[in-house]
Amino acid sequence: MRRVLAIILVGIVGAGIVAAQAAPPTVDQILDKYVQALGGKAAYEKLTSRVSKGTFELPAQGLTGTVEIDSKAPNKSLLLVELTGLGRIQQGFDGVVAWADNPQGGVRELSSQELSVAKRGAMFQQAIRLRELYPKMTLQSQEKVGQHNTYVIEADPGDGSLRRMYFDTESGLMLRSVVERDAPEGRAAFDLLLEDYRDVDGIKIPFTAHGMTPNAEYVIKLTEVKHNVPLEDAKFAKPRAP
Repeated sequence: MRRVLAIILVGIVGAGIVAAQAAPPTVDQILDKYVQALGGKAAYEKLTSRVSKGTFELPAQGLTGTVEIDSKAPNKSLLLVELTGLGRIQQGFDGVVAWADNPQGGVRELSSQELSVAKRGAMFQQAIRLRELYPKMTLQSQEKVGQHNTYVIEADPGDGSLRRMYFDTESGLMLRSVVERDAPEGRAAFDLLLEDYRDVDGIKIPFTAHGMTPNAEYVIKLTEVKHNVPLEDAKFAKPRAP
């Protein structure tokens, strides 16, 4: 019987039914595939700014509103959320200073790890400059994100925070990003699921984002994305305290 089984197994392998496990790709190969999946480096380098508008929801609180995300090369950004019944929430980076403003806490300047995370997030060409932003990156594992298989890359920027990026093994697109950093309540994870990629001016943009923070869960759904819109630098400056 053992001889029969051995012959059967040899036949299966010989027929190619059992395939040798392929070696996983390198970090560089995964990142290169990601850039190509988004539209390529050349397409990114044609863009100088982006204005995205859509809806913002806090499902657990039953709050809805609007969101606008303005970005300008090389490293300016502004997130503006208007929530019915709560007011305006803003966070920005003007190229030097990162700041936040909300109805409860007012205007404050970000520092330390919070500043460095915000600075990286404001990099307009972040997707094609990941190697520069994260000097140390390692391929950790393969994990599922929904129904998709992903390669998980852990990125260490050297400031004590960590970022895990989940890249679809088929499409190459980033489906999830988890940033771990220090927060007032201790070590905290900020989780973002990226969905509904659409082509806008030659590059792919995720039109839906599900975010999970230690204090809240939110959903952003974009309705409009425009590139190369003139944006004044003053738009990104920290507001004056009342």
